[in-house]
Amino acid sequence: MAPSSSLVAKIKVQLKLSISRLRMVQQKDTAIAKQQRRAMAQLLEQGKEESARIRVENIIRSDITTELLEILELYCELLLARTGLLEAKECDPGLEEAIKSIIYAAPRTDVKELQQARQLLVEKYGKEFAVEAIENSDGKVAERVLKKLRVEPPAQELVTLYLKEIARTYGVAWPKREGSVIETGNEDDEDPSGGQAVKRSLEEPLTTDELSRATPPRDLGPKSPVSVAPPSPSTDNLNPRLRLPGPPELKPSAKMSGLKNQNAGPEAQTSVKNSDSGGKKVVIGGKIPDVDELAKRFAALKR
Repeated sequence: MAPSSSLVAKIKVQLKLSISRLRMVQQKDTAIAKQQRRAMAQLLEQGKEESARIRVENIIRSDITTELLEILELYCELLLARTGLLEAKECDPGLEEAIKSIIYAAPRTDVKELQQARQLLVEKYGKEFAVEAIENSDGKVAERVLKKLRVEPPAQELVTLYLKEIARTYGVAWPKREGSVIETGNEDDEDPSGGQAVKRSLEEPLTTDELSRATPPRDLGPKSPVSVAPPSPSTDNLNPRLRLPGPPELKPSAKMSGLKNQNAGPEAQTSVKNSDSGGKKVVIGGKIPDVDELAKRFAALKR
């Protein structure tokens, strides 16, 4: 038999490996269960309720196994946190439930690391302790572990609840209410009017004048092939606004604004000049001259 300290060290290492392995198995089972739930939703949408009721039992069993692995993971973490109590020859009362639950449930799982940790615990506390745990003669194994390991078909209420939750998650209308359709048909038969009330509720068609005065709807006519969806709000931008690209706004620089002010001064006002031909006043720097004025200027230059 190995010394107690070295055996406890091996148990500690094996518990760490078991915890990591149990978490990986839980994540894998959860991913597979999501795919199975999606398949159940498709069956419900197609109306194959009997097939869905049979297959959903696999999902229920998978969820129960995942819950069992989670409980065993918590027990492994408890033993790892209380490693100092494992040094004693006798099992501490605070660890008895966790150790016996692991010894009882580990062979019923597919986690090899947990089974190796079970063997080390059996080697640590002896065969008699292991037999008590396997047979649960003293009732120290956790009741929730025993409940998860029971092999029995799920109740019909649980199956119905699972199907309702799957249908609600994937937006499937199940169960389909056929009674409401029958009731509406009976109400129509009991109506003494024979459908006349429906005819009265119909409005008369609009005349041509009313249609010409009516405002056409906004969506009438050809639509643009390009549509821009408004941005959705986020935590960074609670009130998003749609900004379309356009020509940039040109702002005058300081130099241009200075030149503009100089041109608007008294020195840049219109100067009056007498022409030799007609003696008319020509405004320079002001109004644009007409065609006749330009012709007279060319005639004066030719002279």
